[in-house]
Amino acid sequence: MSAPLVFAVIAIALIGGSLFYLFFYRNWRRRRELQQPFPALWRHHLQENVPLYNRLSDSHKTRLENLVQLFISEKEFYECAGFEIDDRVRVTIAGHACLLLLERGFYEYDDVKSILVYPDIYRVKDTESDGLVVSASDETRAGEAWSHGRVILAWSQCEQASANPHGPHNVILHEFAHQLDYLDGTADGAPPLSGDEAAHWQKTMTEAWDHLQHRLEHHHKPWLDPYGATEPAEFFAVLTEAFYQQPQHLKREQPDVYAALCRFYRIDPEHMRACLP
Repeated sequence: MSAPLVFAVIAIALIGGSLFYLFFYRNWRRRRELQQPFPALWRHHLQENVPLYNRLSDSHKTRLENLVQLFISEKEFYECAGFEIDDRVRVTIAGHACLLLLERGFYEYDDVKSILVYPDIYRVKDTESDGLVVSASDETRAGEAWSHGRVILAWSQCEQASANPHGPHNVILHEFAHQLDYLDGTADGAPPLSGDEAAHWQKTMTEAWDHLQHRLEHHHKPWLDPYGATEPAEFFAVLTEAFYQQPQHLKREQPDVYAALCRFYRIDPEHMRACLP
């Protein structure tokens, strides 16, 4: 075989391999992963630590198990401050995070690379610059979400969410809602939408945001955790917590917001069934 022909064969093989890796390898790897049976112990962890799992239909249970299987196979978990991560921790975090994708695509978590888990709320040093003045603060946090695919969680707060499925707080749902918000490049409270959907979202959420601000300004009891009023990104994340944890309350107080979230997540958590388009 002549040298030019050898080079041509090698080039074709390299191009073919590159195309397979770029466009087919991930789906092939995921299909292969899902051929493995879902571990019985993982199912037990879902039943015990992801309360909404027990309300799902059989088809949605299977869907969540598939999502959890992919999540754990692809995402890196890192132990922080001496905390030891086991399957209970992985499945609990993955189970709550993947509730957001029951009727959406797992590819929406493609940019999520790592989950860092602390045993309890942790301290971070933060600096802010206002012209020539730089101020530093020491803050305690229960979780964070970063645009480059990093999620940080305090395990004690994750456990609280598992133990209180109807409470206002779920740090896992909160931080992974931020990851969906980041899909269009920035966390601004408006996940990727287009056309009429984007316009309707903007109108609905702006009215709800203004209503919440008005109640807080006049010292009335807010219909949502006040932290949601700090900025639009937190508004969306706190709404997501309420949507899954307190759907009846949110639907009663803000039916238009509830309907908009049903359309976005494509699920009605009050009845745990898919939303019809």
